Amino acid sequence: MELDPLLDDRGTRIIVCCGAGGVGKTTTAAALGVRAAERGRRVVVLTIDPARRLAQSMGIDSLDNTPRRVEGIKGSDGGELHAMMLDMKRTFDEIVEAHADAGRARAILENPFYQSLSAGFAGTQEYMAMEKLGQLRAREEWDLIVVDTPPSRSALDFLDAPKRLGSFLDGKFIKLLMAPAKVGGRAGMKFLNVGMSMMTGTLGKLLGGQFLKDVQTFVAAMDTMFGGFRTRADATYKLLQAPGTAFLVVATPERDALREAAYFVERLAAEEMPLAGLVLNRVHGSGAAGLSAERARAAAENLDEGRIVDQGDGKTGERGSPATDSEPSELATAAAPAVSAGSEAAPTATADPAAQHDDASAVRNDATDDTDATDVDVRHLTAGLLRLHAERMRVLARERHTRDRFTARHPEVAVAEVAALPGDVHDLAGLRAIGDRLTGGRTPSA
Repeated sequence: MELDPLLDDRGTRIIVCCGAGGVGKTTTAAALGVRAAERGRRVVVLTIDPARRLAQSMGIDSLDNTPRRVEGIKGSDGGELHAMMLDMKRTFDEIVEAHADAGRARAILENPFYQSLSAGFAGTQEYMAMEKLGQLRAREEWDLIVVDTPPSRSALDFLDAPKRLGSFLDGKFIKLLMAPAKVGGRAGMKFLNVGMSMMTGTLGKLLGGQFLKDVQTFVAAMDTMFGGFRTRADATYKLLQAPGTAFLVVATPERDALREAAYFVERLAAEEMPLAGLVLNRVHGSGAAGLSAERARAAAENLDEGRIVDQGDGKTGERGSPATDSEPSELATAAAPAVSAGSEAAPTATADPAAQHDDASAVRNDATDDTDATDVDVRHLTAGLLRLHAERMRVLARERHTRDRFTARHPEVAVAEVAALPGDVHDLAGLRAIGDRLTGGRTPSA
């Protein structure tokens, strides 16, 4: 998959990074934002990740619901980068404030049911992410919006959020609660008491009468806004299907992550949403791929058992056949001066030859013992490294097998592999490195 042409295409206005949790969506979105900005685009990255690592990697103290300029971007032709983190409740509050008069907005914002709904209703985060996307797109301040989708238990949550809220607002329960507001006054309350006596009695026992009253007050205040929610939900859904939008499914080369990715690919196709391809993140590699796991394990076993015999004549041969007086070993020859230097008086030609031979033999034996110990340590270290390499090759084989199963099932999906970094991404340099890997190692100026 060629990502630089996608980033350079001015017709690409929205890139949505989606996939299972923990696969690197946030980092991928940020890296794409940095690379696009440094290639001349005016970019805003919308993240839903509450962790502070993204803000820190961009040199920002914290992110909130307002886009903030990222300094240090080496952009050209006006390229710049902004970043923000979705504040779900604040986004909901902004919608209320924008579409209701001051009095009604205050009544809604202070309503206990609204406060619970805006803070934790199922699907609210996903829907508000789409609301914020619509707001950013309407401002025309940025020519590229990169969206990091919310972490969710199901890949369907993100796509279903607009429809789910629309279904909730169109539900029979909401319509029934809206009836008193439409009738108005005491007549409305009388209608409510007659028409809902059975239901309110049961719900009142389960949820409490005050809760029902809060819900009814909320529905009455929100009545005129429900149509706007539905309209924007439909518009956002169409925006996701538009040609200027590109979905990137992010996964790691693990079975569960690629199974989720395959499910998402199929769902995007069913919804007729534009899929740019799959980003396969944290792919492992080896600089010694020619050495198989089997050979590495066999070599490690040979080292442990002392069965490596492919060494040339040298110190190993010397240890196997002790040197004679007529052909002294290199070790003995080198040790002799050391003995002389360490003596109180240097040996002379009149010294006892037998005593000199005994001293040299003792030094040679001590040095040989030290060399043997060193060789044992080296063999153990080498065997350990070989076993680590064998494990790495096993991981590579498993990743290739998992990837090949995905590509066989979805041959139409373009794939970009991102090699794993040795450490965490904590600054713009790290995000640039991810961007280089996303685009096959090419520099942004290429």
